[in-house]
Amino acid sequence: MINIIVEISKYVLLFFMIMFTWGVYRALAARDSLTRSYRLRMQLVWMILFNLVSYIVLYIQTMDIFMIVMYGGVVLYIILTQVLYNILYKRASFVLLNVMCMLLSIGLVMQSRLGIDTAVKQLIIASIATIISLFIPVIIRKVRALQNMGWFFAIVGILLIGAVFALAKVTGGGKLSISIAGITFQFSEFVKITFVFFIAGFLKEVTTFSQVIKVTLLAGIHVIILVISTDLGAALIYFVAYIVMVCVATRKVGYAFLGLGGMAAASVVAYKLFSHVRVRVEVWRDPFADYQGTGYQIIQALFGVCAGGWFGTGLLNGSPTSIPIVKEDFIFAAVCEEMGILFAICLILLCMGLFLVIVNISMKLSNRFYKLVAIGLGIEYAFQVFLTIGGTTKFIPMTGVTLPLISYGGSSVMCTIFMLAIIQGLYVLRKDEIAEDDLADEIEEFDDREYYPERDTDATRELTGITRQFTGQQYEEKKPGQGFNTEELERKIEKATEDSLRW
Repeated sequence: MINIIVEISKYVLLFFMIMFTWGVYRALAARDSLTRSYRLRMQLVWMILFNLVSYIVLYIQTMDIFMIVMYGGVVLYIILTQVLYNILYKRASFVLLNVMCMLLSIGLVMQSRLGIDTAVKQLIIASIATIISLFIPVIIRKVRALQNMGWFFAIVGILLIGAVFALAKVTGGGKLSISIAGITFQFSEFVKITFVFFIAGFLKEVTTFSQVIKVTLLAGIHVIILVISTDLGAALIYFVAYIVMVCVATRKVGYAFLGLGGMAAASVVAYKLFSHVRVRVEVWRDPFADYQGTGYQIIQALFGVCAGGWFGTGLLNGSPTSIPIVKEDFIFAAVCEEMGILFAICLILLCMGLFLVIVNISMKLSNRFYKLVAIGLGIEYAFQVFLTIGGTTKFIPMTGVTLPLISYGGSSVMCTIFMLAIIQGLYVLRKDEIAEDDLADEIEEFDDREYYPERDTDATRELTGITRQFTGQQYEEKKPGQGFNTEELERKIEKATEDSLRW
């Protein structure tokens, strides 16, 4: 009976995932607010049903009461996050918020399947990060001094990753994190935010060649420290964000070719200098050359991707635990094995949809600093997804970065939630600007109609309606002053105008 339930559940979960993904793109394409609101509500329904079915299946197979507790915690997190954003930020992007919650849900389901302890830690970290992130949109809207703190962000970023290089122990072939009071921090995750703010601050107004050189030197210090620490995944993310932001700011494609050439040369140098890099490249070229040794991890991941087929084996019916470091680096392989290739495709589409929302927000911002911040954070997110999925499927050499919001990793989850909160702040800021512009247009349009009503027949009809309202009688076309007191009418129209604009 349990096997039948698990077998049915994988199709049900796939259906919920398809409906949610389809709903995201439909909400983005919605023309009116009522349709968009309906589709956003349906996304919440699919999300909660997805968690319900997932944790029921996990419970009936493990009989672990913590699965039910975990479900309650996840649903409570989703509801509270939605309620708080509705109260505090009515103009927030709820498509962005829903996708974030769904990606977290998928990650927590997979972490619960792989080990309930890490799932609980992940949920606690995500909850703390979300509470902190509620203050970020306010900071983005109110603290305009952020635009003038480029040097501050550059120095802070260099000091943080420099501290990791100086104090961290070597784990997995690189210096990635340090422990403070028993808590492990991977500062390269948080520096992704300061890195983007530093470049945006330098290039928001001045984009001369000398300014680009200055930015290149400071960005190069970031990347060189990470390369020496052999945190090559983070170094790649920083470098790609730097190239895109410089190209967007200067509108010169030549910088992109120079950057790509520099990246190619740096890759060759890294291959020559670091044995860790050479091993990963050799494993990427032929993992079966050392099946029981260096190639074991990627081979097991490839087996996991293929083992589930289109629809997956079902939760707890696969063997993702045979993949080393599956919770962090190879979570995508676990998703493919137990949820199926079709589910994984929807997951990629969700990540793409999140990136498209960020790019759309960026393109509509008028402030150059905010525009660069949005595009920089979006590129970092998208490229990290590409590195993780590309490495898992052997499309590119494995870089050891996490899949945002899905892989286990407190620093990664916290940083991603902060990044999305910054994007929410920029979206709210953009909505505020639109509201101010609309109000200004309405006032200007009213002024035009008041003083030049003959320009617009609609305006004439509107004034006619006002006169009917205040005379209290059937209005007929008459000359001014016939049938009613024109001075009294003008006074009442002026008062009605003041009342309508008092908000």
